[in-house]
Amino acid sequence: MVNDQTSPLNVKVILGSTRSGRFSEKPGQWIAEEAKKQKDLTVELLDLRDYPMPLFDEAETPGYKSKPYSHESVVRWTAKIAEADAFIVIAPEYNHGYPAVLKNALDYVYQEWNNKPIAFVTYGSAMGARTTEQLRQVAIELQMAPIRNAVHMPYDVLIAVGKGVPAAEIFAPYAERAGGLIEQLTWWGKALKTARGGVV
Repeated sequence: MVNDQTSPLNVKVILGSTRSGRFSEKPGQWIAEEAKKQKDLTVELLDLRDYPMPLFDEAETPGYKSKPYSHESVVRWTAKIAEADAFIVIAPEYNHGYPAVLKNALDYVYQEWNNKPIAFVTYGSAMGARTTEQLRQVAIELQMAPIRNAVHMPYDVLIAVGKGVPAAEIFAPYAERAGGLIEQLTWWGKALKTARGGVV
């Protein structure tokens, strides 16, 4: 189906942590607001807390399943991924890697991820760089296009939030990086949407 020429890119910002007291809400809301400044984007925040999926235990893998999975949260999650043109994932670094809940959410879907760009905002140890690199490898296996630009935040940012420093002040130094990420994600989003048969 060909999309209307004026239809904006549908960008989903995914909060990749569900733990109590998580930091991901802050950068997630911030990058979503930065993306909303672009007239050619429509942006929605997806919180994995709203999609409580069991650990992946289906008999058939997503890429080869003969019928849709039936778990209610998985059905809703898959539908949200299907309607998107591009993604920004917010993820912490735990023990040199990313949260299990995020890997589980990635693993439940396949075709709906395919041929779409994905960007990362990460934080924590090594500014989340190891999380970003590992997620890029997963994205490639899902036939996605992980873009080069990313936003990495040190642990000091989390400490500042804990001390009550306003979000606007905390994230101001990352505005230029966020702009570069959004610009690159938009370029890839438009190119791949066209390639998938849409018109932008």
